[in-house]
Amino acid sequence: MTKLEELAVIEGFDDSMEMLESAMADSVCPGICINEGCDYTCEVEPDSDSGWCEECEANTVSSCLMLAGVI
Repeated sequence: MTKLEELAVIEGFDDSMEMLESAMADSVCPGICINEGCDYTCEVEPDSDSGWCEECEANTVSSCLMLAGVI
């Protein structure tokens, strides 16, 4: 499962496309830590590719729009 798919499941969406459609209409969107083994999620700016992960204590959180290559 990709990080994008994992994030969609965690956020309660049926699939990643549904999550992306929702995220494009908002000023914040779901983000997930891209480190393997970490599933920390939070709301981030749509263009975030280095948000703070409180679990890893690193700038490793990417928005779903960045993960999908929309931005």
